[in-house]
Amino acid sequence: KSLFLVLTKPLDREMIPVHRLLLTASDGGRPSLTGTVELVISVLDANDNAPQFNQSVYNVHLSEDAMQGTLVAQMNATDLDEGSNREVKYEIDTIVPPSATDLFSIDANTGEIRLMATLDFEVINLYDLNVKATDKGTPPLSGHCKVVLEVLDVNDNAPEVWVTSLSVPVSEDASVGTVVALLSVSDRDSGANGRVRCWVWPASPFGLEATFAGSYSLVLREALDRERVSEYEVEVRAEDGGAPSLRASRGLRVPVSDVNDNAPAFAQAVYTVLARENNAAGAELARLWARDPDEASNGRVSYSVWEGGVGAGGAAGSSSSWSGAGSGGGWRPASSYVSFEVRAVDAGSPPLCGNATVQLFVLDENDNAPALLPPAGSAPEAGAVAAEAAEAAAGSGSGTLWAWAAWGAPAGQVVAKIRAVDADSGYNAWLRYELWEPRGKGPFRVGLYSGEVSTARPLDEADGPRHRLLIVVRDHGEPARSATATLSVSLLEAAEAALAAGSSSSAAAAGASSSLSRAAVGVEMGGGAASAATNVWLVVAICAVSSLFLLALVLYGASRWAPRAAVLSGAGPTTLVCASEVGSWSYSQRHSRSLCVADGAAKSDLMVFSPNFPPPPPGAAPKDTQPEPSALLDT
Repeated sequence: KSLFLVLTKPLDREMIPVHRLLLTASDGGRPSLTGTVELVISVLDANDNAPQFNQSVYNVHLSEDAMQGTLVAQMNATDLDEGSNREVKYEIDTIVPPSATDLFSIDANTGEIRLMATLDFEVINLYDLNVKATDKGTPPLSGHCKVVLEVLDVNDNAPEVWVTSLSVPVSEDASVGTVVALLSVSDRDSGANGRVRCWVWPASPFGLEATFAGSYSLVLREALDRERVSEYEVEVRAEDGGAPSLRASRGLRVPVSDVNDNAPAFAQAVYTVLARENNAAGAELARLWARDPDEASNGRVSYSVWEGGVGAGGAAGSSSSWSGAGSGGGWRPASSYVSFEVRAVDAGSPPLCGNATVQLFVLDENDNAPALLPPAGSAPEAGAVAAEAAEAAAGSGSGTLWAWAAWGAPAGQVVAKIRAVDADSGYNAWLRYELWEPRGKGPFRVGLYSGEVSTARPLDEADGPRHRLLIVVRDHGEPARSATATLSVSLLEAAEAALAAGSSSSAAAAGASSSLSRAAVGVEMGGGAASAATNVWLVVAICAVSSLFLLALVLYGASRWAPRAAVLSGAGPTTLVCASEVGSWSYSQRHSRSLCVADGAAKSDLMVFSPNFPPPPPGAAPKDTQPEPSALLDT
């Protein structure tokens, strides 16, 4: 029979590539004879083995800051076949996520996987790569493995601060703890790189409070004052825990809204205003300004003269026609506004107010001429009658005064006193007296500031029986105003002069009946006067007795009913009104002074004059150059 070598089991070249068989043939004789033959069977390769990776899963950790071209992993697959059946090529079969297809590349021959782009932990931190190894057999067989790439975080992301809610503006009267803003803070990094610490700069008046993870509240820690700071620039700063740490900040603009918490305030508590008299109605006297640091309607200030603060105090005596409008009180006379209060009220709710005191001093203008007064010690009625009698007797004009002097009177004897008053004040009311007629060296002279008419030299009969003096009274205003007085001086014998003086005293007490006697005495006497000497002494005796009796009555009445001079004074600085080469006038701003005199109208201010008279020239009479202190005080 034919011999056949039959394969009873599958061959596996990878297990036994060569089989060696010894074939023996035996005959049927006795003893049987044998023959042998060796069979060498070589197993040819078939592509029956797929490539195998040395690991089914490759775990790789790569930092997210890895550079492009970095080796991710080295693949290694083997094939037990031989020849072309064992040649393997590599490829990435699938990538999870699919968007990372272009992120990695693999060398088909070496199996090296390299990074083709940058990684970002915050975008994708884990990649799955399915790698396939395929041989070149027919048909080709493949093997598979998985590469798991975990991206490691680096601190490449700064913290992020977001404002989720902002409540502005903040009222300046907001309470401590008021929430101004809500913020969200995050860091895309992980671990310590993502742990964030937050704070506020500047540290006051706001602070941060953590509400829950990644959320903060910006709250008020201190009271606000819009007038001090009207707007805050707040910066919320955040810092992570990486090495090195990264920082971020978010600026907030927090305006402060106003509340009416400030009253208007004047720059001065007391304003001193100087105004000239005779000003026109509506003329501006002063401009006051009150500052209110609030804004809008809270800082809008309106002004009014406060009715409750108006008073008539002050040291200025004036006739100013100024008046002001009160807050709802209508117009008031000027006299009530010498010292008053101005109220400044804002338009806030509720309104706040501030006050300032205005002291108005009216500066005098020289608008009044000097006015002559009746002789001292005579009642107005008696003076009027005497003037009429003198006019009838001598034929003089209105305003003529009469005086008597005795022949032989020494130099310096006072004959008469011209008295005048000026309604103005201060320098404008300071009067001087000048002898206008006759000019030259006459027998009489007038005190410059006293108004006393006195003899310039002893009188004798050569001077004549009567002298007419024209005296001009001028003030020191600019321009100066003046008045004139005519004085008729009759020269009598000593006895007649005494009689004239007694008659004058009787006229002051007895009224109109005694004025006829005075007028009779004033008439120029002729040569028959000597024959009536006997009657003169009789009249002198009667008048003397009557005068003493009437003088006693007058003194008693005067002490009981006459107004007493009262001077109210107090300490305080004085204000200089005017000054010149002859002196200065001043008065007090703080105290009102009232001076009452027996003659003339009372004045509402007491002026103090300090004379600055130069020393008299050599050889000049002291009476002409400088008046006596008593005469100056009387004036």
